Amino acid sequence: MYNRIINYPKNSSFFIFGPRGTGKTTWVKNEFPGALYLDLLESEKYINLSANPQRIEQFIPKMFREWIIVDEIQRIPELLNEVHRLIENSGYKFILTGSSPRKLRKKGTNLLAGRAIKLNMHPLSAEELKEDFNIEKSLKYGNLPSVYKGGEPEKYLQSYVGTYLEEEIKQEGLTRNMRAFTRFLEAASFSQCSVLNMSEVARESSVERKVVENYFNIIEDLLISQRIPVFKKRAKRQVYNHPKFFLFDTGVYRAVRPSGPLDSPEEIEGSALETLLFQELTAVNENHGLGYDLYFWNTSNRHEVDFVLYGKRGIKAFEIKRTRRLTPDCIKNLKIFLKDYPGSKAYLIYGGTEYLREDKIEILPLEKTFRNLLSILES
Repeated sequence: MYNRIINYPKNSSFFIFGPRGTGKTTWVKNEFPGALYLDLLESEKYINLSANPQRIEQFIPKMFREWIIVDEIQRIPELLNEVHRLIENSGYKFILTGSSPRKLRKKGTNLLAGRAIKLNMHPLSAEELKEDFNIEKSLKYGNLPSVYKGGEPEKYLQSYVGTYLEEEIKQEGLTRNMRAFTRFLEAASFSQCSVLNMSEVARESSVERKVVENYFNIIEDLLISQRIPVFKKRAKRQVYNHPKFFLFDTGVYRAVRPSGPLDSPEEIEGSALETLLFQELTAVNENHGLGYDLYFWNTSNRHEVDFVLYGKRGIKAFEIKRTRRLTPDCIKNLKIFLKDYPGSKAYLIYGGTEYLREDKIEILPLEKTFRNLLSILES
């Protein structure tokens, strides 16, 4: 198992959410070997506690002072009332894992009214993989733990998309028309790293626009996608309002995205590279509590910057290109961004091996940047 970077509270309860396959169960079992473990995927336990959530207290030994892990808490949202009571009255410490907070919010649950902080688990980062990090492997198969540990990543990813995603949707009762949802998911994959056009996705998937809007909300609630907004703080020029869409992992994106003779390999590779940077920025920022909000920049004149991080540590703008050969076009949009936000730091990540500088723009080698992203974000 890889050592995960999770800054959890040592003496108070917490949630840890993340898509299936990111390693939540493995991590809690290894990190807390003395914990009491309650798995809500076990049929008998699920039925028992669903019928009467108060029975959770019967599973806890008297005077127990170790952690209590409830895995897949979203399966029985009503349990949170009992967890809340046990935290308040008995001083127990809970770790509550889940692959979706959707059901908890839908039931009107308040996530323990602030009694437990919320953490997220992401695919493995280059920092966590250390010497095992292989950028070509990550670009092709993504960074889910089973991909890096297993011997057949393609089969795993096909199973992940074909079984997990559809089973999760069925299990949650989120849609009755799985064929329409599958068409939608495939159509949505063409929007990866792009400004989201709901109407276009609806046309491509032959699904009504309102249904498509609901599907996007579903996959976002299941933590397998994210929409990042346009950066427009104190904007000096007109910017677009539509967000950019990302599936959460490069390997999952490539498994969902159709690939055939008419599909451009360059387009797929470019989206995979941008997705990997999105994963890394998200994971490093949250794992270390750096406090950035993630945006992209897109003006009405088509000047776009892939990512903008905004927080107390300042503004950082990132462009990423696979090319080894630098041209003026590679840094054109970063220069325009710096004119509007002159106090920012700007970085071009490229496929070469040399550290370079062009005016105020730092030009960084691809693989080395992924391995050292924390130091860049902390600077």
